[in-house]
Amino acid sequence: MKINFTGHGLEITSALRQLVENKFEKIQRHFDHITSAHVTFSVQKLENIAEMKIHVPGHQLHATGKSDDMYKAIDEMVNSLDRQIVKHKEKQKEHHK
Repeated sequence: MKINFTGHGLEITSALRQLVENKFEKIQRHFDHITSAHVTFSVQKLENIAEMKIHVPGHQLHATGKSDDMYKAIDEMVNSLDRQIVKHKEKQKEHHK
């Protein structure tokens, strides 16, 4: 699956792309029905912001990471999104037998 990248106020380097793609593999291990993903990087004064929107069948999940370092913001965003994916997957399970 292709991940779309957008940068507001900064240039997206290959290191940032590679880091997000490697971290995204962790999310795909939990849930493989992801249809699309869009990552936005932005800088506002002293704060680096990383946002990701993921489309899954019937839902859209959104996570944001904010930090003074872009790599920390990406880690925060991926961890938040990972928790949301696991929660979404648990909701889809059939609980009645």
